[in-house]
Amino acid sequence: MAQLAEMVPPSVAGAVLRAVFALPDPVRRLIAGRPVVRDGQRLALDAQLLLLMTRLEGASLTASTPAEARQGLARGQQYINRLPDRPVRTRDLTAAETVPARLYEPKGLAEGSPLLVFFHGGGWVIGDIGTHDSVCRYLAVNAEVRVLSVDYRLAPEHPFPAAPDDALAAYAWAVENAAALGADPGAIAVGGDSAGGNLAAVTGLFAERRPDFALLFYPATDMSVRRRSRELFAEGFYLTDADMVWFSDHYCPDVARRTDPKVSPLLAGDLSRFPATYLVTAGFDPLRDEGEAFAKRLEEAGVPVALRRQEDLIHGFANMWALSGRFQEAIAEAAGALRTGLRLSDASARASRPGPVG
Repeated sequence: MAQLAEMVPPSVAGAVLRAVFALPDPVRRLIAGRPVVRDGQRLALDAQLLLLMTRLEGASLTASTPAEARQGLARGQQYINRLPDRPVRTRDLTAAETVPARLYEPKGLAEGSPLLVFFHGGGWVIGDIGTHDSVCRYLAVNAEVRVLSVDYRLAPEHPFPAAPDDALAAYAWAVENAAALGADPGAIAVGGDSAGGNLAAVTGLFAERRPDFALLFYPATDMSVRRRSRELFAEGFYLTDADMVWFSDHYCPDVARRTDPKVSPLLAGDLSRFPATYLVTAGFDPLRDEGEAFAKRLEEAGVPVALRRQEDLIHGFANMWALSGRFQEAIAEAAGALRTGLRLSDASARASRPGPVG
């Protein structure tokens, strides 16, 4: 089936997917089948329908080689590629001399806007600026920020600590060059999804100049322990337990290093100086429990944190906003939290506090 799907142009497959999602709910329910309930949560019809279409195509996040997995993710994102209604200008540049990045500037956004330094997901092995282009455009437009998307090095060609090294270097460069990017040097957030959420958390912990806000979508926070959600949602809900093993083994093959806070930020000794945070998890996600454990530790450390579980959604929902419905509702809430959090932060006071806390 996967080979057949690869013969269909992404534009055609995307049109079919959008047509199915445009059907009336009773028809979509007939296609999707009986509601899925697990751990007291009912899976959203939008998510159930997308999972069905994904299974029919035979798609998977992982493959026999990283190169094949990267091609699969890039193809999948073309199915649901969509631009916000407001135009966004982009500019490719190089951060910290060696790290590729892309700057997003919504049309009409005033100089001196807040800046979001964004790290894409993909298990530290797949994904790039292109696969998360739509997410960055959405956040730029709906949070009224400039976004700097960072194309950090991927494993296994560049295993840990290459990714956090690039993340920290790119963030430091963004802080130093914020004004030249048209942004406010006193209003800089970090954000990311999944593995990118992990890198945003690491940056929040170890950056010399602490970010003013953190936006974490279903972050990976602890590679050393398997929590209950890894068992509950081990397969059948987009990201699988086997996928996480594959990603972890490529990214940090030395098991002894997986307790390093730059791999597992949940294990950092002191979280008290972490920035104010909006952390969102998905109910049907193997990473749900470790993300929520990180939010709990932040709260216990006195950090202002808003934890939101989108209990009816699956891992990766931010990339699925183009399908509208529940996916767009969830990312819209996150964009609103980012916009509000940055504007309410006392940027000058935060910037004056000394850094690394890990």
